[in-house]
Formats: sequence, C-alpha cells, structure tokens
Amino acid sequence: MSIDVKNVTKKFGDFVALDDVSVSLPTGQLTALLGPSGGGKSTLLRIIAGLDAADTGSISIEGTDATRLPAQKRNVGFVFQHYAVFKHMTVAKNVAFGLEIRKRPKAEIEHRVEELLQLVHLSQFSHRLPSQLSGGQRQRMALARALAVEPKVLLLDEPFGALDAKVRKELRDWLRRLHDEVHVTTVFVTHDQEEALEVADEIVVINEGRVEQIGTPDQLYDEPANGFVMSFLGEVTRLGDISLRPHDIEVSATPGIAGAIAGRVTRVLRVGFEVRLAVVTAGATGGTGDEVTVVLTRTHARQLGLVEGSQVWLTAATGATLVPTMVAV
Repeated sequence: MSIDVKNVTKKFGDFVALDDVSVSLPTGQLTALLGPSGGGKSTLLRIIAGLDAADTGSISIEGTDATRLPAQKRNVGFVFQHYAVFKHMTVAKNVAFGLEIRKRPKAEIEHRVEELLQLVHLSQFSHRLPSQLSGGQRQRMALARALAVEPKVLLLDEPFGALDAKVRKELRDWLRRLHDEVHVTTVFVTHDQEEALEVADEIVVINEGRVEQIGTPDQLYDEPANGFVMSFLGEVTRLGDISLRPHDIEVSATPGIAGAIAGRVTRVLRVGFEVRLAVVTAGATGGTGDEVTVVLTRTHARQLGLVEGSQVWLTAATGATLVPTMVAV
C-alpha cells in the first residue's frame, strides 16, 4: 500500500511545522521518519493518518486521494507512544475492540484475536488487564489491536519512547521480525538514530519542517547529503578542514605519513571494547589547534601504547565519509 505525500505544508499559528514536504513511501516497506524533536515528523504522520489536516498539498494512499478523507475511512492502524489502551478491558478485549465495533461475526473475532495474540507472543496473557502487563507487553498488545482490523497502513508514533533501553532494543528487533511476517506498509516516527538504522528499510530525515534526505540506512550513513544528516546519524568530529566519524581516523605513533596532522592525547577513556581518545592537534602557527575525538578498539589502542600525553599523527582512513564542514545539531 503506497503512500504519496505531495507539497504538504502545515502551520500552527506562525510556526511552520511542515514546509512543502513531498515523499513517496513504497508498498510493504518499513519507513522511519527520523529527526530532532519539533522537526515535523509526528505532524507528517498525523496528517497521513487523517488526525490532522494539511494547509496545502495532498495525501494519496494506493492511488486514492485521501487528503479530505476522515481518519476512520483511511484504513490505517495507529499506535501511540503511550499505548492508549482501554484499562478496564482484558488484553483479548482490547485487541477485539476494533472488530467488535465493525460488527464482525463472533467466531471470526475470536479466531483473529487468538491469531494475533500468538503473533505478538501474548496468548498466555489474554485474560489479564493492561495494568498486569509490562511496558513492552502493553506495546505489543497495542500493535496487535492496530493490526486486528487489517489496516492498509500501520503508523507508529515513537512506539518505544516510553520504555527503557533494554526493552526498546528487544522490541525493535521484534518489530522488524513482525513486519517481515505481516508485510503491511509501516511508517514509524523516531528521534533515535540507532533505532532507525537498525529497523527501517528506508529513512526520511526531517528537520525544521523540511526533508533533508531520503535513502536506505547505508546510503544515509555513508553518503549523507549534508552536514546535518551526517551529524544527526552518528558522531562526527573535525580533522583539519574536514568532518568525519571518529572511527574513520587512523592513528600512528610515529611521524612520516603524508598529510598526517600531529597532535597530543589529552584523554583516554575506555567504554567496553572501545577506547575513546581526545587528541589536541597543533595549530598552524605552532599553537593549540582543535580537539579531535578518535575511537579505536581496545586491542588497537594497546598495540599503539597510547596514554595521556602520547604524541600521535592522525589521518582520515581510506574510504571514510568526509564533508567539508560540520553542522551542529
């Protein structure tokens, strides 16, 4: 079920939430809308769902103009960050709700609920109330409820934002597997770069109401369109007049490499298997230059014998992603 957004603009008073946004989301794909808070990603999702109306532009769902269609006629499933469950209903009743208001046959409802609870691994909790579930289980229940009515499109607004890091990791792995099973066109909003890179087939980077870049996770990480995309999708440091990723810097404990920039290690921090170095380079006139962040494996750092005060020479690694300037986010 493809989604085509054309020239959509949305303002809230003087604030421009979306500025002439156009994007096409292919059928069966899992797409992430990624960007900083207030960038416009949730507004775009709500306009696709029909929960908000665009000031200008159009929304097409599988070739049908949905711009003026109310939400209930778009056949989309929507999952919010805070579940929006019916607290007085059991898990099974929550999942069945959409089918019951559509007056589906009782036997069909029971079969569909059982099928979905098995899919989201909640069969054994069907008679519990939402308050008796963990946060991750409640979110899986909310996804099952959204899928119950067989939506053309599944929209997720920061679905794991209220959960702790470990549960978030487990659920995004599960969401990827679930999507591969049900193949419903899915769009999810996140400001978590790792989540988008790990789960999505395609990422739409949105900032200040505009689309900065659209591409696969590899394309955006390896070929960022600008400094904003590069810095938003991973850590960036500066070496001379270029910006690059800390793990794309080669470190030598001896001089002689053409183009190498000399510096001195001012801080060594081990984080698990990584070692993070702060290196202050020498300025053009012999004074202090920039502080460069470098990431090495623990083994490599040990081989080089690096400690605070060590003299080193830095170069960009072969194949590193480079941009002329770094734009802060």
